[in-house]
Amino acid sequence: MKRILLSAAIAASACSLIAVSARRAPWAAAAQVPSAKDVVAPSAYASFDPAARGQKLQLAVVLKIRQGYHINARKPTLDYLIPTDLKIELPAGFQAGEISYPQGHLRAFAFSKSDKLNVYEGNTILRVPVTVSADAAPGAQTIPLKLRYQACSNEVCLPPVTLNLAATVNVVASPSATKPAHPELFPKS
Repeated sequence: MKRILLSAAIAASACSLIAVSARRAPWAAAAQVPSAKDVVAPSAYASFDPAARGQKLQLAVVLKIRQGYHINARKPTLDYLIPTDLKIELPAGFQAGEISYPQGHLRAFAFSKSDKLNVYEGNTILRVPVTVSADAAPGAQTIPLKLRYQACSNEVCLPPVTLNLAATVNVVASPSATKPAHPELFPKS
């Protein structure tokens, strides 16, 4: 009887050890952490569709940041933090102005001790003024963009990542054919 009870106790201990090990297994924790490229869903929009040759417009790059995560703002609080960065590769017939980054929000996180970090959370919009040249090719023109950021949660920072995306600008010759687009992103001033 003693042997049976001892064997049952050993078996129960082994089962609970296996269960605890499974909860702490590195591959189990890694399955819950998303890939850095899946934390931000960026989309690019033009303020006119179509836009005329010689016209000024804006591009808005909307960053939808996964709940529970943040990315460093363009001007991070600490030197070693990786800022959010947008690069634009203009095709012939377009000129861009300076990219406008919003101010971040100062937030305290468990890993940052007493330092508040300047971050973007939720939805954030980056803006780029663009001029369509008088000699721009008519039709749909693709403007490639590269977004670089580092995403973190309160527990973990993911490696920096660069995502490729593009904005499409439909170019027409006549200014009378232009139409404002996406008024929710480009309110009239």
